[in-house]
Amino acid sequence: MTNMGLLFQEWQDSVNSEAKNSSQQELILTAAVQYSPDVESASFLVDSIRSYLNWVHVMAYDYYMPEWSEITGAHAALYDPSSQFNTDYGIGAWIGRGLSASQLVLGLPFYGYAWTLKNPNYSAIGTPATGPAITDDGSMNYKDIKGYIQRYGATVMYNATYVVQYCIVGSTWIGFDDVEVVKIKVSFVKEMKLLGYFVWQVPYDDNWELSRAGMRCCTHFIYLILPDLHNTSGTLIQLPAF
Repeated sequence: MTNMGLLFQEWQDSVNSEAKNSSQQELILTAAVQYSPDVESASFLVDSIRSYLNWVHVMAYDYYMPEWSEITGAHAALYDPSSQFNTDYGIGAWIGRGLSASQLVLGLPFYGYAWTLKNPNYSAIGTPATGPAITDDGSMNYKDIKGYIQRYGATVMYNATYVVQYCIVGSTWIGFDDVEVVKIKVSFVKEMKLLGYFVWQVPYDDNWELSRAGMRCCTHFIYLILPDLHNTSGTLIQLPAF
């Protein structure tokens, strides 16, 4: 992680030099980071992030994935009373390590995951599962999840403990964020006084349904579309207007 801190410093020095020796404005420096500052073998250098980056995108999702998790899980849980794998804990850890809330941009997933239940008679969050369902890795975008629910007439259930929606069709269990969950998470962004939020990713939405839900919660925000290196669709970021 020491080398990462040096890299951030070199980037900032280059940005300052370019702006000083040209008519261009200073570039914005950001990084995508995991939900918590601590990783398995090291920790992010919060001092370097605070000093050299404008903000960080906190990837607050993929806490559980059917390819490796043997139980169904809320992959983007806002809260979890029995585990540290949740957004509230992660954001608190970043702030607790000294990073300002105003440098944190929260990631919202516009996709969910499908598991195959080991026993369809047991379907709560944390139920034993045998692996992915529907797709190779179990991932499904929000639009496809809605279509699946409509096709099979599935009943959607909300879990307020984790702040997640899920549905069951036979032995298939799907967890995802919907309009109400997005609203709650954007309210969390405001309550924590974070810089804003981003989504992964815009094309996964269904006719802008989730995007509009978030935007309606923020009447004094500006909206940026940042290009996605993997495709041309971009990622929506909302930042408070100054």
